[in-house]
Amino acid sequence: MQISNVREGIADAARAVVLPAGIAKLTCTGYVPDAVLAPCFFVGEVEVNFDKAMGRRLDELIFTCRVLAGRADDRSSQRIIDALLSGAGPASLKQAIEAARGAPGEMALGGLADDLHLQRVQGYRWFEHAGSTYVGAELVIKVIGDGST
Repeated sequence: MQISNVREGIADAARAVVLPAGIAKLTCTGYVPDAVLAPCFFVGEVEVNFDKAMGRRLDELIFTCRVLAGRADDRSSQRIIDALLSGAGPASLKQAIEAARGAPGEMALGGLADDLHLQRVQGYRWFEHAGSTYVGAELVIKVIGDGST
């Protein structure tokens, strides 16, 4: 698996989120942005576990992603984050990202990986990013795939 391609694939999947009327479209990127245009989803750190199967046939990537919303109004920003963190619905990041798993027997992320799973949400809190403060949370996504490609 090529890490850069997987990052972009996750960001592409997150773009399928539909936020309620009156809320700006979710900005999605495969990399940590210099500046945030809220609401924003981005793929941050990656842990790589090599050789989960013999012959380089399986590597595991664990991505820590973040979703951030502005703080013009604390309650409305947290409602945006709550909608994005819900397990289902048009604004659900879990639903949007896991739709990229493909049908049974298909590769995930359009052929970039064998499978992916949004495992958990953690760290729902205030984040400082490039000198500004946002409410947000981290999402941990596990991706598995061929380590020889």
